[in-house]
Amino acid sequence: MNPVVSVVIPAYNAERYLEGSIASVLSQTWTDLELIVVDDGSTDGSVQKVLSFTDPRVRLVSQANRGLAGARNAGIRAARGEFVAFLDADDLWLPEKLERHVALLRAKPWVGVSYSASALIDDAGADLHLLQKPKLHGVRPRDVFLRNPVGNGSAPVVRRTTLRDIAFSSPRGETGEWWYFDERFRQSEDIECWLRIALTTGWDFEGLAQPLTLYRVNAGGLSAALDKQRQSWEAVVTRARAIAPRFVARYEHQARAYQLRYLARRAITSGDASQALRLQIQALRLFPGMLVEEPARTTLTLVASLGLALLPATVWPITFSTARKWVGGLQRLPR
Repeated sequence: MNPVVSVVIPAYNAERYLEGSIASVLSQTWTDLELIVVDDGSTDGSVQKVLSFTDPRVRLVSQANRGLAGARNAGIRAARGEFVAFLDADDLWLPEKLERHVALLRAKPWVGVSYSASALIDDAGADLHLLQKPKLHGVRPRDVFLRNPVGNGSAPVVRRTTLRDIAFSSPRGETGEWWYFDERFRQSEDIECWLRIALTTGWDFEGLAQPLTLYRVNAGGLSAALDKQRQSWEAVVTRARAIAPRFVARYEHQARAYQLRYLARRAITSGDASQALRLQIQALRLFPGMLVEEPARTTLTLVASLGLALLPATVWPITFSTARKWVGGLQRLPR
């Protein structure tokens, strides 16, 4: 009998975190699951970490390195469950995550992509006192394009039938191989997939308000990766334009502005003041309306960029930490 949920963990040189991510799956209150760890050509001890688990629900799939999209695709092809859940190897789940997603998806058969809010943790697993709080209901393609309500790669649980609806044959000519995530993207592959679902299928997106995912933020190397991330996002726009040119023409400038604001926040996390301020100013020039649509987040990003640029290096970390805890406290207030 097939499990209800297939959990896919892509793993590339993830030895440091893999034991924790696997344990967070095996400790789920929803136990009718299989866990497929896709070793994507690791050269560290990742495979040994997986093999150290004796739980029969754990399966290992090994392949040469194909990137995050390629590892997810391999996991989906191996999946037997009605629902497919994704967990990045350095992130964690709270024990009730899968149980709540299964309840949502069974109660609402028109929802194809479910996701949850996420709590941010640092590289050591400490709480950063910040949440990713996505739009939960009434999600339209515009919302997916502008601000990606799914949030991160460890938040979604997706119907396997939804993934089948967007599958396409490998453009590289691999016989009988279906792609769900586009492997030509080494970044932004998730937003490309969600946007394709939103633009080409009738499936709804719906989220859970509880922060059921612990999303690890590692500042190391973020600033250096910003240009590549921006290029990948622009490639997503090009791909979407081929599918829905009128839609992209209508929302492209707004979406680009929100992407620049997101990159500015990443630059703040990595401590790159000039990059953060430049990106946020570009975002406001492209779409000043973000001050009306999302005044708090936009103003905070601008203030943080200025603070990073103007405050002494000895003062900024304390100020940033205090502000982050204050914002996190506001995020957790009931509404």
